[in-house]
Amino acid sequence: MDLKQGLVCTLTKEKANFINECRDFALDPEYQERFDDTESLENHVMKSLVDDKVLDKLRLEQNYPQGLIAGVSTGIIGAALWGAITVATGFQIGFMALAIGAGVGLAIRFSGKGVDPIFGISGAIIAVLSCLLGNFFGIIGFLAHQENLAYIDTLFLFDYSFLLPLLQETFSVIDLLFYGIAGAEGYKFAFRAFTEKDIAGLKEEG
Repeated sequence: MDLKQGLVCTLTKEKANFINECRDFALDPEYQERFDDTESLENHVMKSLVDDKVLDKLRLEQNYPQGLIAGVSTGIIGAALWGAITVATGFQIGFMALAIGAGVGLAIRFSGKGVDPIFGISGAIIAVLSCLLGNFFGIIGFLAHQENLAYIDTLFLFDYSFLLPLLQETFSVIDLLFYGIAGAEGYKFAFRAFTEKDIAGLKEEG
């Protein structure tokens, strides 16, 4: 920025004397390599690279109810799988929480196409609640096996006043770590993904 001329070229120190594209322009190979990277940008980084007009256009493409339904559905399925695997193996596999977090986040991303914070917050909450639900399903599975009852019957016959004490008894400190990571993944993956190439395209369209 030159206070007398305005924006000037850092090479020629002069104002632009071309329309659309400079004849002498040569893209730095190092920048090209970075620009072509397919790695997705963080949501806050993406927002810092586009203007309000582009963001408003992206918000019109959002569908929060659809994303929420997809996230909740994926969370319930993940919790059921976690419970089934816990009963089948005889012990709780904490890494299932990571899969649930990523699954919930991605479901919200592809169904909701969100860029606003509510998508990430919802992904984190659903992921953590799904992990707790997975623990509950595992407890019900163990009780059903112990009492030689059908799983559905156990769900209806279970005295839910004992639910909190049972969850506390089966809870371990490492669960906090897994739940935290699951929540973080649910948040991170819930946002619509953009690469630097995508951002450049959005700017041209805008």
